[in-house]
Amino acid sequence: MGRGESAGSGLPSQFVHLICSLNAHYFLRRSMPELNHVSTSNALRPWPSKMFLRCCGEFMPEFMSKIGFSKSAGGLLLLALMISSGTPACTNNSAQNVHAADPPAMPVKVQEAHDTALDDASEYVATLKSRDSAVIMPQVEGQVTAIFVHSGDVVTADTPLMEIDPLKQQATVKSQQSSLAAQQANLSWAQQQYDRAKGLYSAGVVSKQDLDQAKSTLDAAQAQLESLNAQVREQEVQLHYYKVMSPRSGVVGDIPVRVGDRVTTSTQLTTVDKPGSLEVYVYVPIDHSSQLKMDLPVEVLSGEDNILASSRISFISPQVDNTTQTVLVKARIANSNDALRQSQFIRARIVWGTHHSPEVPILAVSRLAGQYFAFVAEPEKGGAYVARQKPIEVGQTVGNDYEVRNGIKPGDKIIVSGTQFLLDGMPVIPQS
Repeated sequence: MGRGESAGSGLPSQFVHLICSLNAHYFLRRSMPELNHVSTSNALRPWPSKMFLRCCGEFMPEFMSKIGFSKSAGGLLLLALMISSGTPACTNNSAQNVHAADPPAMPVKVQEAHDTALDDASEYVATLKSRDSAVIMPQVEGQVTAIFVHSGDVVTADTPLMEIDPLKQQATVKSQQSSLAAQQANLSWAQQQYDRAKGLYSAGVVSKQDLDQAKSTLDAAQAQLESLNAQVREQEVQLHYYKVMSPRSGVVGDIPVRVGDRVTTSTQLTTVDKPGSLEVYVYVPIDHSSQLKMDLPVEVLSGEDNILASSRISFISPQVDNTTQTVLVKARIANSNDALRQSQFIRARIVWGTHHSPEVPILAVSRLAGQYFAFVAEPEKGGAYVARQKPIEVGQTVGNDYEVRNGIKPGDKIIVSGTQFLLDGMPVIPQS
């Protein structure tokens, strides 16, 4: 081999080195935009063969078209010579100065993985119900003639809410009262007859049979009077039901009926709700029923994952719903600021326990073919750091972080910037 020739190619080593450097410089500028400021003269420095081959593999087709390579046999042969000869040439030259051949360390921001206490929890769609809410239904049938309140009014107990047409019932009460008055007259006459018969019997004018008959007539009149008196009281109570009263103090809810509507005993007129505590009705699938126990924490969440209220389980149903195969769980919550409403659907989270795991920022994690990866800055001999790509197993999302169940240890320096430019084993300079 002559002086100045590269091994295995017969080409001058200076020429091969120039081609290798220019090719590496072109490919790196295409693959790494942050190197665009590097001049072509700087590209004449030796480049590591691994980085050169990576650039050739990714951008060689584009480079061939740029410099006019054809698909002929001569072009392909020249390409093969460049790759086969360029690598030893670059390697031989780099052996003269090892430090000059290594790529510069890339500054990266790192964040230390901290061991964090996380909840083992499950979320369910729950319903809020109030034990201080009354559904108002009429106890009689008829036509609504008056509504005395509006939705949202604050009422006290026995406040009139609305009235159902009482005319027919008033007539019934009047008739019963007239019958009662007639019977009172009959009782008075029977009493007089009995007193007269009793005097005549004492004088021996009438027989004992006549006295007993007068006594029987008096007793029948008395019983009839008591019966009519009970009927009058019943009809008067029934008349009272035609004016619907509030059973408790609270706030009047929606009033779906209007004046003139005919209502029955199954018609909902309105509701009266007392502000205050509510109960969360959570229906837990039977698969988790074995984990249920009293006093487990329950959290009510908003749409932004903020905790609106916290409580603990106060009731676990002993039965399973035959239709949904769920177990009813209840928890009492305070509602002092009226942020929650009766019959509202909410998100409820039951906390089964806690565990400790490291967390990493979501932006530091990449995914390839279903596998999650993260770069970790690991120390080498001499105090330098290199980037190591590690497969990880992620768990739940906590804010802007992933829980890492496997692959990362507390204290690891997680690279959070420039991960798209990193390769496994690439030198880095960690920055907080």
